[in-house]
Amino acid sequence: MDAADELLQRTTPSALLTLDGVIRSLNAAMATALGRPWEQCVGHGFVDLLSEDQRISAESLLAHGATTKRLAMRVLEFPGTSTASVVCLVEARPVTDPSSGERLVWLHSLDARHDLRGLLIPFQLAAKDAGLGLWMCSPDEHQVESLGGAPALAELFPQASVPLSEMIRRVHPDDRRNVERLVRSSAAQSPWIRSRFLTEHDGWRVLAGQTRRVQLGYGGPERVFAVIRDDTQSEAHRQEMLAEVSAERERADAITAFSSALFTAATEQELQQVVLARLAAAVGGCGALFAIVDDGRLRISSDAGIPTWEADALHGLSLDEDRPLPCVIRTGQAQFFPNHEELVRRWLHDDGLPLPRPVRGTALSIIPLSPASDRPLGAWVVTHESEHPPSYEKLAFMTALAELAGQALRRIKLQQAHVELSTALQQSMLPTLPEHLPGLEIAARYQPSRDGLDIGGDWYDAFFLPDGAVALEIGDAQGHDVDAAVFMGQVRSSMRAIAAHEPEPGTVLTRTNELLVAMDAPRFASCTMLHLDPRDGQVIGTSAGHVPLLHARDDGSHTIRTLPAGPVLGIVPGTEYPEETFTLEEGTALVMVTDGVVEGPRLPLDVGLERAGALAGQALQDRLDVEATADRILDAVVDVDHLDDVAVLVIRRA
Repeated sequence: MDAADELLQRTTPSALLTLDGVIRSLNAAMATALGRPWEQCVGHGFVDLLSEDQRISAESLLAHGATTKRLAMRVLEFPGTSTASVVCLVEARPVTDPSSGERLVWLHSLDARHDLRGLLIPFQLAAKDAGLGLWMCSPDEHQVESLGGAPALAELFPQASVPLSEMIRRVHPDDRRNVERLVRSSAAQSPWIRSRFLTEHDGWRVLAGQTRRVQLGYGGPERVFAVIRDDTQSEAHRQEMLAEVSAERERADAITAFSSALFTAATEQELQQVVLARLAAAVGGCGALFAIVDDGRLRISSDAGIPTWEADALHGLSLDEDRPLPCVIRTGQAQFFPNHEELVRRWLHDDGLPLPRPVRGTALSIIPLSPASDRPLGAWVVTHESEHPPSYEKLAFMTALAELAGQALRRIKLQQAHVELSTALQQSMLPTLPEHLPGLEIAARYQPSRDGLDIGGDWYDAFFLPDGAVALEIGDAQGHDVDAAVFMGQVRSSMRAIAAHEPEPGTVLTRTNELLVAMDAPRFASCTMLHLDPRDGQVIGTSAGHVPLLHARDDGSHTIRTLPAGPVLGIVPGTEYPEETFTLEEGTALVMVTDGVVEGPRLPLDVGLERAGALAGQALQDRLDVEATADRILDAVVDVDHLDDVAVLVIRRA
């Protein structure tokens, strides 16, 4: 055994390193301290096997040991086992290998049992530099000992040592289990755990703790170190940030919901409801007023946050008035009133108007719905509880929402004009039923699309034929726009003209189909046509892809009559439409409908036909006339949940 081997014959950790810190040889104790098998240590850099926070101290120790003959010692923390690291006082000194003459560094742990407290100094200094508190306890004892660190944290327990139970008692009840688990953790290092702690003078503090199990000296006693960080301010800041994020998310959700509701509003009333229900809450106000320009005057509505007298005083105000609200609408420039007194002075200055006492401490923002370059549409008013003007961001937000409301209002007005024009066109194309049909009672109903935005191609007709019979039609032209209404008018006119010369229903549909195919019409139409002789009740009928006919009786019964049919009109050339003849008995009725009456997303066709037939049969049994019968069938359309337009034609033989 040479001299180098003798240096390793120690029970405490010992190793021989090259001058650049590579392990040449080590004993079993050093391998255990490094937490690795012997073979995974030899040939590796000693510093590389330590934790990152120990490497600077280890490099400094090795540098002294390799270059000087003076005593060089440092406290180092070795990885140790999976349950505890090992803190040792380590000496480094230069040695020479007798066999090779190579200069080496002998690194070995010193016996520090006489001064275990000395091993704690680096921990205390590090804790103080980091602003942390440092405590220590023994797994077998129930005492917690303060080791100092940051003064503010060291003062949490003025006594040097306190019972563990006293420390736990000061922890918030909801956090005690986590703290107990932290202290009793068997891991070499625990995660950070946050808890609320009651101090003697400062009330509740939010503390974050982390424990480490440390063996003081190789083979020495095991202790638990607790590093404490004061997170009270950071937690308060975090809570503030969370509150701001939550509030911002709520505002964003409110903006999204507000914008969506504005886009989906289909009428001025719906738009008014959206604004008054959402505006004040969305912008942090306490009241809202909505003004729409109607024929040069203001139409006012408000929520409960606006005094009634104030809204009444503005309703009907001329847009030309020299007052703030009309001025904002005309100029497109927003205005802010810091208090209600100025509002009354500048807005409601009519000496003859009895005004209640102004609401003190209330400010108002008036935002136009359209910029100055556009046609004046209106404005909204938001009341605030603060006399300070809204921030630039809030004003920009209110302006953006007002512009969205203005776009919605402009769209609604255009839609209303479109609907009025379309409805007028549709009504002009629907026929006037004959006032007197001998032996027959007849009633018709038409209802436009339920969304109120488009008209459709549904139609009905009834007229006398040259042979004394009555022609009855109901049909549905493809589409839901003005072009569909025009096409419907062409089909209905064509059928009337053809029936004047060839009254048989099958012939009328055949000739109409030939005409539409020859015209290369861009649309098609379904239709049912009947030839009814009121003298004997004989009916001749046919269909072009239309829904079946309903036959109702005064005993409440009904049948669904599917007529012989061909394809819809205007598609297949050379089509002939077969006919069927049957009798309409006295006191019974035929009900002709379009598909929107009996079919929808929630109603299959067969179920819808049965329901309409039952309604018609019950109406006859209840002795209702044809007008009331048609109304009863039409009233049930709402349950179909169909956005299509609908038509109903009821014919009863007296």
